[in-house]
Amino acid sequence: MFRKAHLLFTILCAGSTSAITIIMSLLYLRVAENSLYDNQFRSFQNDISTITAGLEQSTTVSIQWLARLEAQNGYNIYVVDNGTAFLYNNLPGSNDPIGQRADSQQLLTEALNAYEAMFMIDNLTPQGTAYTGIWHVEYEFTSAGSTYYASLIDIERNNTLSQIIILYSLADLRTSITDQRILFTLIDLAAVMALIAFSWFFTGRLLKPLQENHEKQMQFVAAASHELRTPLSVILASSECCETADPEEQRGFFQTIRKEGRRMNHLIDDMLTLAHSGMNRFLIEHGTVELDTLCLNAYEAFEPLCRQKGIDLLLTLPEAPILRCRCDSDRIAQVLSILLHNAVSYTPEGGQIELKLTYCKERRTSYEITVTDTGVGILEEDKKHIFDRFYRAEKSRSTKGHFGLGLAIAYEIVTAHHGKITVQDNPAGGSIFTVKLPE
Repeated sequence: MFRKAHLLFTILCAGSTSAITIIMSLLYLRVAENSLYDNQFRSFQNDISTITAGLEQSTTVSIQWLARLEAQNGYNIYVVDNGTAFLYNNLPGSNDPIGQRADSQQLLTEALNAYEAMFMIDNLTPQGTAYTGIWHVEYEFTSAGSTYYASLIDIERNNTLSQIIILYSLADLRTSITDQRILFTLIDLAAVMALIAFSWFFTGRLLKPLQENHEKQMQFVAAASHELRTPLSVILASSECCETADPEEQRGFFQTIRKEGRRMNHLIDDMLTLAHSGMNRFLIEHGTVELDTLCLNAYEAFEPLCRQKGIDLLLTLPEAPILRCRCDSDRIAQVLSILLHNAVSYTPEGGQIELKLTYCKERRTSYEITVTDTGVGILEEDKKHIFDRFYRAEKSRSTKGHFGLGLAIAYEIVTAHHGKITVQDNPAGGSIFTVKLPE
């Protein structure tokens, strides 16, 4: 289930981010290409303006000057005088993109046809008037699959019309754009691969707590089922025996049924407590509480049990009066009961347990309650999971009456009070549980 979810989340995450990345890169590439075309066209227009300014200051057009313009700028230049092509158009050495001068006339014809289709207006100059002037227009056209920027310069002097057609091939620009597209494609592919790898890792990390929690729940269900099955089996067996037992024996069976029923009730209460915590229905009723009184009550409740087991129970309270703590007295008393019950369960005869309360106003967590025992202690690998919900250490399984839920409940209670609960080893052997609460 989680493997399939991992795969689906990876596809969703990588697919959506990859689509956004590709769309953004295509938009950027489109804008960049349009900008390149616009800049190239403006540069071409500026060059034509410079050439036109030079023509205005000169009365003749030399072949050497035209050849120099072609060589320096990569242009193809054609000259037409009163509709007749100059001999220059057939001279070798100009930048003919086709590479053969025989095709130059066709290129010139197509350029003029494109001009006429876009701009040509007849009879711009009135008949019988002497007019001298130079004007030019730039445009774009396509010939044989190649795109050109073209400029037609009209030179009118004394009713004589000369035209200079300047062509600039966009082949180099198209090659640069193609290279740029290939580069962007490779970058997008690398980005998609990186996104897939990141999405696989990220969704894996995202699902890991859910998977761990699911596994813990399954373990908890298995453990709880086992714990419930045992007293239930005893209850069923005892009830069957009651049918044929005499009254004296029946009383013993009834006591067994009540005892096992209390165990089941205790387990169910713990399960409901954790369930309410997980659904944010964990009620905390804050009030002003004297923690030293709570500790004293807990000491008095567990002292007879400790004396019966041969365990010394010590209580250490602050000598000076302390401020009341704002907390839920019943819940904090439940935490003390859980910690002391665990300590009594795992401390052997002749051991010692100390319940201690300290107060320090300078600290954010002003109240500190510690339960120190000299029992069997906690394995290092269990410490990082000891407060996890649904977690049970192996030694808890072997102790009747313990379901591995007490410390998880204590953790939830302390956390709901914005406090902190920790565990560490006792140098003398055993464990030290520390509860820190704010004022």
